Amino acid sequence: MKKKYLNVAFYKFVRLSNYTSYQSKILNFCIERNIKGTILLAEEGINGAAAGTKKNIYELLNFLKIDNKFSDIGHKESYSEEIPFHRMRVKLKKEIVSLGQPNINPCERSGIRVDPKNWNILLADPDVVLVDTRNDYEYQIGTFKNAISPKTTNFREFPAFIKEKLNTKKNKKIAIFCTGGIRCEKASSYMLSKGFENVYQLNGGILKYIEEIETDKSLWEGECFVFDSRVAVDSELAEGNYEQCYACRRPLSEQDLLSNLYQKGVSCPYCINETSDAQRASFRERQHQVELAEKRNEKHIGIRIN
Repeated sequence: MKKKYLNVAFYKFVRLSNYTSYQSKILNFCIERNIKGTILLAEEGINGAAAGTKKNIYELLNFLKIDNKFSDIGHKESYSEEIPFHRMRVKLKKEIVSLGQPNINPCERSGIRVDPKNWNILLADPDVVLVDTRNDYEYQIGTFKNAISPKTTNFREFPAFIKEKLNTKKNKKIAIFCTGGIRCEKASSYMLSKGFENVYQLNGGILKYIEEIETDKSLWEGECFVFDSRVAVDSELAEGNYEQCYACRRPLSEQDLLSNLYQKGVSCPYCINETSDAQRASFRERQHQVELAEKRNEKHIGIRIN
Protein backbone atom coordinates (compact mmCIF):
# COMPACT_ATOMS: atom_id res chain seq x y z
CA MET A 1 0.00 0.00 0.00
CA LYS A 2 1.42 3.34 -1.06
CA LYS A 3 2.11 5.95 1.59
CA LYS A 4 -0.19 8.92 1.81
CA TYR A 5 1.95 11.95 0.98
CA LEU A 6 4.12 12.71 -2.04
CA ASN A 7 7.42 14.53 -1.46
CA VAL A 8 9.07 16.33 -4.35
CA ALA A 9 12.35 18.15 -4.79
CA PHE A 10 12.95 20.38 -7.81
CA TYR A 11 15.13 23.22 -9.06
CA LYS A 12 15.85 25.19 -12.19
CA PHE A 13 18.63 27.64 -12.93
CA VAL A 14 17.01 30.32 -15.06
CA ARG A 15 17.25 34.10 -15.11
CA LEU A 16 14.33 35.56 -13.12
CA SER A 17 14.70 39.34 -13.21
CA ASN A 18 11.24 39.61 -11.60
CA TYR A 19 11.66 36.75 -9.11
CA THR A 20 9.99 38.67 -6.28
CA SER A 21 6.70 38.65 -8.19
CA TYR A 22 6.47 34.86 -7.89
CA GLN A 23 6.55 34.75 -4.09
CA SER A 24 2.94 35.47 -3.13
CA LYS A 25 1.49 33.57 -6.10
CA ILE A 26 3.31 30.35 -5.24
CA LEU A 27 2.77 30.72 -1.50
CA ASN A 28 -0.98 31.26 -1.82
CA PHE A 29 -1.30 28.39 -4.29
CA CYS A 30 0.40 26.02 -1.83
CA ILE A 31 -1.46 27.20 1.26
CA GLU A 32 -4.81 26.74 -0.48
CA ARG A 33 -3.88 23.07 -1.10
CA ASN A 34 -2.25 22.32 2.26
CA ILE A 35 1.13 21.85 0.60
CA LYS A 36 4.06 22.37 2.97
CA GLY A 37 7.77 22.81 2.39
CA THR A 38 10.28 25.45 1.39
CA ILE A 39 10.73 27.09 -2.01
CA LEU A 40 13.60 29.50 -2.66
CA LEU A 41 13.49 32.18 -5.34
CA ALA A 42 16.42 34.23 -6.58
CA GLU A 43 17.49 36.01 -9.72
CA GLU A 44 19.30 32.79 -10.71
CA GLY A 45 16.23 30.53 -10.45
CA ILE A 46 14.05 28.37 -8.19
CA ASN A 47 14.83 25.58 -5.70
CA GLY A 48 12.15 23.76 -3.76
CA ALA A 49 11.11 20.82 -1.63
CA ALA A 50 7.44 20.29 -0.87
CA ALA A 51 4.97 17.65 0.26
CA GLY A 52 1.24 17.07 0.10
CA THR A 53 -1.27 14.75 -1.52
CA LYS A 54 -0.24 13.44 -4.93
CA LYS A 55 -3.07 15.39 -6.57
CA ASN A 56 -2.07 18.68 -4.96
CA ILE A 57 1.65 18.25 -5.61
CA TYR A 58 1.03 17.52 -9.28
CA GLU A 59 -1.18 20.60 -9.41
CA LEU A 60 1.75 22.63 -8.02
CA LEU A 61 4.16 21.23 -10.62
CA ASN A 62 1.70 21.95 -13.42
CA PHE A 63 1.12 25.43 -12.01
CA LEU A 64 4.85 26.13 -12.19
CA LYS A 65 5.16 24.69 -15.70
CA ILE A 66 2.54 27.11 -17.04
CA ASP A 67 5.33 29.69 -16.90
CA ASN A 68 7.68 29.21 -19.88
CA LYS A 69 10.70 29.67 -17.63
CA PHE A 70 9.75 26.52 -15.68
CA SER A 71 8.16 24.49 -18.48
CA ASP A 72 10.89 21.83 -18.44
CA ILE A 73 11.53 21.72 -14.71
CA GLY A 74 12.28 18.21 -13.45
CA HIS A 75 11.58 16.73 -10.04
CA LYS A 76 12.37 13.81 -7.73
CA GLU A 77 9.68 11.83 -5.88
CA SER A 78 9.35 9.88 -2.65
CA TYR A 79 6.44 9.05 -0.34
CA SER A 80 5.89 9.33 3.41
CA GLU A 81 3.22 8.60 6.02
CA GLU A 82 3.18 12.23 7.15
CA ILE A 83 4.09 15.57 5.61
CA PRO A 84 7.72 16.06 6.77
CA PHE A 85 7.45 19.87 6.92
CA HIS A 86 5.72 22.03 9.51
CA ARG A 87 4.80 24.99 7.34
CA MET A 88 4.95 26.43 3.84
CA ARG A 89 7.59 29.04 3.09
CA VAL A 90 8.52 30.81 -0.13
CA LYS A 91 11.70 32.77 0.50
CA LEU A 92 13.57 35.39 -1.53
CA LYS A 93 17.32 34.80 -1.59
CA LYS A 94 20.52 36.03 -3.25
CA GLU A 95 21.24 32.45 -4.38
CA ILE A 96 19.05 29.36 -4.59
CA VAL A 97 22.07 27.39 -3.39
CA SER A 98 24.80 29.36 -1.65
CA LEU A 99 28.30 28.96 -3.08
CA GLY A 100 29.32 32.57 -2.59
CA GLN A 101 30.71 32.92 -6.13
CA PRO A 102 28.54 35.61 -7.79
CA ASN A 103 30.19 35.33 -11.22
CA ILE A 104 29.24 31.67 -11.65
CA ASN A 105 26.29 31.11 -13.97
CA PRO A 106 25.12 27.49 -14.44
CA CYS A 107 22.63 28.71 -17.06
CA GLU A 108 25.57 29.38 -19.37
CA ARG A 109 27.92 26.55 -18.51
CA SER A 110 27.93 23.46 -16.30
CA GLY A 111 29.23 19.90 -16.32
CA ILE A 112 28.22 16.98 -18.49
CA ARG A 113 24.98 15.53 -17.12
CA VAL A 114 25.01 11.77 -16.64
CA ASP A 115 21.63 10.07 -16.20
CA PRO A 116 21.33 7.49 -13.41
CA LYS A 117 21.17 4.62 -15.93
CA ASN A 118 24.68 5.56 -17.15
CA TRP A 119 26.20 6.53 -13.80
CA ASN A 120 27.46 3.02 -12.97
CA ILE A 121 29.22 2.85 -16.33
CA LEU A 122 31.03 6.12 -15.62
CA LEU A 123 32.11 4.96 -12.16
CA ALA A 124 33.53 1.74 -13.63
CA ASP A 125 36.22 3.84 -15.33
CA PRO A 126 39.33 3.52 -13.08
CA ASP A 127 40.55 6.97 -14.14
CA VAL A 128 37.47 8.75 -12.79
CA VAL A 129 37.87 10.81 -9.61
CA LEU A 130 34.58 10.64 -7.69
CA VAL A 131 33.70 13.61 -5.47
CA ASP A 132 30.77 13.99 -3.07
CA THR A 133 29.90 17.70 -3.09
CA ARG A 134 27.79 17.47 0.06
CA ASN A 135 28.76 18.33 3.62
CA ASP A 136 30.64 15.92 5.83
CA TYR A 137 27.65 15.05 8.04
CA GLU A 138 25.75 14.00 4.90
CA TYR A 139 28.69 11.97 3.59
CA GLN A 140 29.06 10.12 6.89
CA ILE A 141 25.67 8.37 6.70
CA GLY A 142 25.84 7.36 3.05
CA THR A 143 27.72 7.86 -0.21
CA PHE A 144 29.02 6.05 -3.28
CA LYS A 145 31.98 3.71 -2.73
CA ASN A 146 35.38 5.41 -3.14
CA ALA A 147 33.85 8.90 -3.16
CA ILE A 148 36.03 11.68 -1.80
CA SER A 149 34.45 13.86 0.89
CA PRO A 150 35.29 17.59 0.77
CA LYS A 151 34.93 17.59 4.59
CA THR A 152 32.90 20.78 4.46
CA THR A 153 30.33 22.04 6.95
CA ASN A 154 28.59 24.18 4.31
CA PHE A 155 28.67 24.50 0.53
CA ARG A 156 30.50 27.85 0.62
CA GLU A 157 33.63 25.94 1.69
CA PHE A 158 33.64 23.85 -1.50
CA PRO A 159 35.77 26.28 -3.58
CA ALA A 160 38.52 26.06 -0.95
CA PHE A 161 38.41 22.26 -1.18
CA ILE A 162 38.77 22.48 -4.97
CA LYS A 163 41.78 24.75 -4.65
CA GLU A 164 43.53 22.73 -1.94
CA LYS A 165 42.74 19.13 -2.92
CA LEU A 166 41.75 18.93 -6.60
CA ASN A 167 43.83 21.63 -8.25
CA THR A 168 46.34 19.08 -9.57
CA LYS A 169 43.61 16.98 -11.20
CA LYS A 170 42.34 19.48 -13.77
CA ASN A 171 42.99 17.11 -16.67
CA LYS A 172 41.28 14.15 -14.96
CA LYS A 173 37.69 13.01 -15.36
CA ILE A 174 35.89 14.36 -12.28
CA ALA A 175 32.48 12.88 -11.42
CA ILE A 176 30.47 14.78 -8.82
CA PHE A 177 27.13 14.17 -7.14
CA CYS A 178 24.80 15.65 -4.51
CA THR A 179 21.32 15.09 -3.08
CA GLY A 180 19.16 16.43 -5.90
CA GLY A 181 21.59 17.81 -8.48
CA ILE A 182 21.55 21.51 -7.67
CA ARG A 183 24.87 21.72 -5.82
CA CYS A 184 26.56 19.79 -8.65
CA GLU A 185 25.19 22.24 -11.17
CA LYS A 186 26.93 25.11 -9.42
CA ALA A 187 30.01 23.16 -8.41
CA SER A 188 30.65 21.98 -11.97
CA SER A 189 30.16 25.49 -13.34
CA TYR A 190 32.70 26.77 -10.83
CA MET A 191 35.18 23.98 -11.60
CA LEU A 192 34.99 24.62 -15.35
CA SER A 193 35.69 28.30 -14.70
CA LYS A 194 38.85 27.24 -12.85
CA GLY A 195 40.24 25.20 -15.73
CA PHE A 196 38.92 21.71 -15.08
CA GLU A 197 38.42 20.01 -18.43
CA ASN A 198 36.09 17.04 -17.85
CA VAL A 199 33.47 17.44 -15.15
CA TYR A 200 30.53 15.04 -15.01
CA GLN A 201 27.50 15.40 -12.73
CA LEU A 202 24.84 12.91 -11.67
CA ASN A 203 21.67 14.24 -13.28
CA GLY A 204 18.91 14.49 -10.66
CA GLY A 205 21.30 13.64 -7.87
CA ILE A 206 21.21 10.77 -5.42
CA LEU A 207 17.43 10.93 -5.06
CA LYS A 208 16.84 10.37 -8.76
CA TYR A 209 19.47 7.60 -8.80
CA ILE A 210 17.75 5.75 -5.94
CA GLU A 211 14.37 6.33 -7.59
CA GLU A 212 15.43 4.84 -10.93
CA ILE A 213 18.10 2.23 -10.18
CA GLU A 214 17.06 -1.17 -8.82
CA THR A 215 18.53 -1.96 -5.40
CA ASP A 216 20.51 -4.99 -6.60
CA LYS A 217 22.21 -2.83 -9.25
CA SER A 218 22.74 0.21 -7.09
CA LEU A 219 26.21 1.40 -6.09
CA TRP A 220 24.80 3.64 -3.37
CA GLU A 221 25.83 2.67 0.16
CA GLY A 222 23.99 3.76 3.31
CA GLU A 223 21.27 6.39 3.60
CA CYS A 224 20.76 9.78 1.98
CA PHE A 225 20.33 12.85 4.17
CA VAL A 226 17.30 14.95 3.27
CA PHE A 227 16.40 18.42 4.46
CA ASP A 228 13.13 17.66 6.23
CA SER A 229 11.89 15.85 9.33
CA ARG A 230 12.55 12.40 7.80
CA VAL A 231 16.28 13.23 8.24
CA ALA A 232 17.33 10.51 5.78
CA VAL A 233 15.89 8.06 3.26
CA ASP A 234 17.05 4.52 2.61
CA SER A 235 17.68 2.60 -0.61
CA GLU A 236 13.91 2.31 -1.14
CA LEU A 237 13.32 6.05 -0.52
CA ALA A 238 11.56 5.16 2.74
CA GLU A 239 12.29 7.09 5.94
CA GLY A 240 15.68 6.08 7.27
CA ASN A 241 17.09 5.21 10.68
CA TYR A 242 18.44 8.56 11.82
CA GLU A 243 17.13 11.19 14.18
CA GLN A 244 18.21 14.83 13.98
CA CYS A 245 19.82 17.14 16.50
CA TYR A 246 17.66 20.26 16.42
CA ALA A 247 20.52 22.33 17.79
CA CYS A 248 22.96 21.67 14.92
CA ARG A 249 20.85 19.73 12.34
CA ARG A 250 23.28 16.82 12.14
CA PRO A 251 21.90 13.29 11.70
CA LEU A 252 22.20 11.09 14.77
CA SER A 253 22.55 7.31 14.86
CA GLU A 254 21.17 5.06 17.61
CA GLN A 255 24.61 5.10 19.20
CA ASP A 256 24.69 8.92 19.17
CA LEU A 257 21.32 9.00 20.92
CA LEU A 258 22.74 6.87 23.76
CA SER A 259 25.59 9.33 24.41
CA ASN A 260 25.51 11.24 27.69
CA LEU A 261 26.26 14.33 25.58
CA TYR A 262 22.90 14.01 23.83
CA GLN A 263 19.96 15.94 25.20
CA LYS A 264 16.92 15.99 22.98
CA GLY A 265 16.48 19.36 21.31
CA VAL A 266 19.48 20.81 23.16
CA SER A 267 22.78 19.16 22.25
CA CYS A 268 24.51 16.13 20.76
CA PRO A 269 28.06 14.70 20.72
CA TYR A 270 28.86 16.80 17.63
CA CYS A 271 27.71 20.22 18.82
CA ILE A 272 28.13 20.12 22.59
CA ASN A 273 31.28 22.25 22.32
CA GLU A 274 29.93 24.53 19.60
CA THR A 275 27.16 26.23 21.57
CA SER A 276 27.16 28.49 24.62
CA ASP A 277 25.30 28.00 27.88
CA ALA A 278 22.88 30.73 26.81
CA GLN A 279 22.18 29.01 23.49
CA ARG A 280 21.58 25.67 25.19
CA ALA A 281 19.22 27.34 27.64
CA SER A 282 17.28 28.75 24.69
CA PHE A 283 17.20 25.33 23.00
CA ARG A 284 16.02 23.75 26.28
CA GLU A 285 13.11 26.18 26.50
CA ARG A 286 12.22 25.55 22.86
CA GLN A 287 12.20 21.80 23.47
CA HIS A 288 9.94 22.36 26.48
CA GLN A 289 7.48 24.21 24.23
CA VAL A 290 7.66 21.40 21.67
CA GLU A 291 6.76 18.84 24.34
CA LEU A 292 3.88 20.97 25.62
CA ALA A 293 2.55 21.26 22.06
CA GLU A 294 2.78 17.47 21.63
CA LYS A 295 0.67 16.96 24.76
CA ARG A 296 -1.98 19.12 23.11
CA ASN A 297 -1.68 17.02 19.91
CA GLU A 298 -0.27 20.05 18.13
CA LYS A 299 2.94 20.74 16.22
CA HIS A 300 5.24 23.41 17.54
CA ILE A 301 6.16 25.23 14.31
CA GLY A 302 9.15 26.88 15.91
CA ILE A 303 11.06 23.62 15.88
CA ARG A 304 14.17 23.88 13.73
CA ILE A 305 13.75 21.72 10.66
CA ASN A 306 15.62 22.52 7.44
